[in-house]
Order: sequence, then structure tokens, then C-alpha cells
Amino acid sequence: MAEGPWSDEENDAIVADYFGMLADDICGRRYIKAEHNRALQASIGRSKGSIEFKHCNISAALLGFAQPILTGYLPRYNIQDSLKEAIDRWLRKNPEWIEHLPRARRASGLAERRPLFAGVPPTLRNAPPSDEEEQVRAIARQFNVAARDERNRALGRAGEELALDHERSTLRSAGRGDLARQVVWTSREEGDGAGYDIASFTPEGRPRLLEVKTTNGPDRTPFYISENELRVAKARREDWHLFRLHNFAREPGLFELRPPLEDHVSLTATSFRAGFD
Repeated sequence: MAEGPWSDEENDAIVADYFGMLADDICGRRYIKAEHNRALQASIGRSKGSIEFKHCNISAALLGFAQPILTGYLPRYNIQDSLKEAIDRWLRKNPEWIEHLPRARRASGLAERRPLFAGVPPTLRNAPPSDEEEQVRAIARQFNVAARDERNRALGRAGEELALDHERSTLRSAGRGDLARQVVWTSREEGDGAGYDIASFTPEGRPRLLEVKTTNGPDRTPFYISENELRVAKARREDWHLFRLHNFAREPGLFELRPPLEDHVSLTATSFRAGFD
């Protein structure tokens, strides 16, 4: 059996194998981890224990990449840079891999999802993060995970669609079918410039403007918010809501944030306008 540092070829092989099992898991297809392990032993010449440990390293890294993980491989940290880079290579080649899975069989298909219930949002914490949490955050920063999710148009559309269904269902359940019929998917019908994605209502008829942010990662996964969205949140703070969907590939969780957003999240400038004023 091979020893020493893993090569890029070995890392690429085990990362592809992990995502193959993960796709089966999300779709509800049967897979056997032991068979995958034996196949990798034969193809890359690593031991059973070494492969299992590396699968656990991948689980830890994927938390930083805001991806779902295989629960059968609990995260093990101190992740090698070469493994992070292999995961990044795979995700660059397969940016919308979850959204391309067969929807009819996907466990997270909209028709099979449970109703959404808004949970308690995470809070800013003054205590320093643990070493493991900091490793996850460092991966998110290094590989700009928020930008990757922002570019995932299929994920964004799926989240907005779920938010739209949720709003209409909530209004119908409150006896306001008249308002449910007036809910508008603004970003689809008018474009992205409105500063919100869904124009809905409270059961009392008050405007309820939703900016939907969706990730496959956990509730603390960073996300992008535009200057225009922040401006509209400030101007219409009584009506504007940040509708935050997380763990979307599995069983989506939801929480909402109200302006001012600075009370809930730390806002970091990521770009500047360059001009010749």
C-alpha cells in the first residue's frame, strides 16, 4: 500500500468517489461504503483505514465549502491544503451538481419537502471560535464560498421558488387566498434590481418584501448581499425581510432577519466602484 502525502491524482479520485456517494445519498439511492473503499484501494493503492480517514477529512472540508456531507463519515479536521484544492477543482467542474440531480428521485424535491417553519437565527458571538470552526471559516474565506453560491443561479431560483410557495401557502392557510393570488415573484418578472425577490403580504395585508438567500451549507454559511438590497432594506425597513434558507439539499431550514442587518451579521465590503470622477 502507498504511504506518504497523497498526490493530486489520488485526492481527485477520492473526492470524486465521495461526491458519487453523496449524490446517491441525496437521491435516496442505495450505496455501500465498503464497496467504494475496496474500489479505491484497488485503484489508488491506499489502505482501508487511510481511505476512511480521508473521507472524514472531506466531510470536514465540505462544511467550509457550504456543501452537504455524508453523515456516515464524521468530520476530522487538520485538513491538508492539497485536499481542499482537489475539492475546489471538483466543484469548479460541477458547480450546480446538486441542482442537476434527478429531481423526481431527489430527497429534497419540492413536492416531498415538509412545510417551512421559521427558526431562531444564529447570533453574532463575541467569544473566539474553536479551532475547528475557524478551519471551516478559513476555507469559506479562502475559496470565496459566498461568491460561489451567488453564482449558482439554479440554487437561487430553487430557493426563491420555495419561498414563493411558502408565502402563498401561509396566506391560504390564514384564509387570505385573495392575497395569495397577488404574491409576485419579482426577481423573475421584473429582474434583480428591485432589492427583493418576492413581493408578498402579511395576513393583515401589509407588504412583505422578501430577499431570499439560499445555501446548501448550514445556517452560518456566509452569503452575498448587494448594496442595492441593503439600500432597499433601509428605505423599507418595516416591510423588508431577509428570507434565509440553509441546508437546502437535505431538509431546508429557515430563519428571517429584519433591518438593520448590522444587528445580526457582520457586513464586509468585498468590492469597490472604480471611476474617473
